[in-house]
Amino acid sequence: MAFFKTLDPSDIKTTTSYLNQLIDVLQESISGSDTRRSYNVFVTSSQDATTTYSVTGGLFQTVYDQDFDLATANPVLDMTIGLFAGSSTVLTGCYTGTDTTGKLLFSSNSMMMREKISIYQELAQTLLGDADLQFSSPFTGGITTDLIDEAIFLNFKRLFFRDKIKPETFATKLYTSAANSSTTPNLNNGVGAGPVIFSDVGAASAIEISYGGQVGNIVNASSTSQKVGLIFYDAGVVVLDAKKIISGSQFVSGVISAVTGAVTPSLTNQTIIGRASFPGANPSAKFIPDFFVSGSINDIVNHFGSVRVSSGSDTAVTFQNITNINSTLAFCRATADEFNFSTNTTFTDSTGRISVIDLGEESTQRAFTFVTSIGLYNAAGDLLAVAKLSRPIEKNDERDLTFRVRLDF
Repeated sequence: MAFFKTLDPSDIKTTTSYLNQLIDVLQESISGSDTRRSYNVFVTSSQDATTTYSVTGGLFQTVYDQDFDLATANPVLDMTIGLFAGSSTVLTGCYTGTDTTGKLLFSSNSMMMREKISIYQELAQTLLGDADLQFSSPFTGGITTDLIDEAIFLNFKRLFFRDKIKPETFATKLYTSAANSSTTPNLNNGVGAGPVIFSDVGAASAIEISYGGQVGNIVNASSTSQKVGLIFYDAGVVVLDAKKIISGSQFVSGVISAVTGAVTPSLTNQTIIGRASFPGANPSAKFIPDFFVSGSINDIVNHFGSVRVSSGSDTAVTFQNITNINSTLAFCRATADEFNFSTNTTFTDSTGRISVIDLGEESTQRAFTFVTSIGLYNAAGDLLAVAKLSRPIEKNDERDLTFRVRLDF
């Protein structure tokens, strides 16, 4: 049975604490076909006199911590790419004008250009507060070489980055070069070369505040003066400058999706990029701008996951998250004269005297109780929470006790 006591405002305190968790994303999780899911729901097509060519693709891909077909699989991050509308990659070579509705028009050797631009603008709106703004690394950089024209976006899921990413804990290992030869294409089958660690080392002392929250610069860990991207800690988003994390000027070769027909009869709705041995292929094609213009979003993300991250059991991405724990502490005080009796009917006999352990000692034995639970009620008398003690604690008129009840949320 219970006794009630009103808590004073001085008995209630609020506090905030933090919990950190280390997150590791393995190479095989990003590069694997079972752990990286694409959503092929977007259709692009063209038609000539005899044939309609169509490509089904998606706008992003999701990396899971295990086979995504399993019910226990958790999505870790989304990967996608975007192009700045005013960049030379967009305006030079493939942009052909604007129609009467304001829609941008592009040449037939490009793929999903409007979608790539829209993704960039969507992230700029979310993180910078204006869809027309351009990402820059460093964040406050003002010169042309600082501007990010071709961006690779890593959007971490709330389950893993929690309330924010802890500054100076992010790192990723990427391969800046893709081996190329006359016989082996480097688009999806190439072996990555030149692994480099990129991290936000030094960011804690130079954190900027943006529309999307705190932001830090990502640098080459072995040459910290080289800024290669941004990390938005509160949003859990990483923005990488494709020209700086991969050898964008390197020649590219391989098969990509296409809506202009096949270069060879065996490649339906596909085309060859950068292979001189195939008719119609561009032997001078480079990763930037050619691949980022002609490849679909799936083509580019597949290349990034399979070649630039590579396959293996090493860590590809790591960081520590921060979970904010808000706590209310209620100090429930029982003075020497309080809570020494029970309302249980067996606590007294039929005459109203306290039932004692040793018969005949009614006049000398003091009343005592054992505290087992503490209930917290609102002003209307509704039970809100119950705290259970790990063991009963004796309470008598010689003991002054304080129980601290902690509510975390």
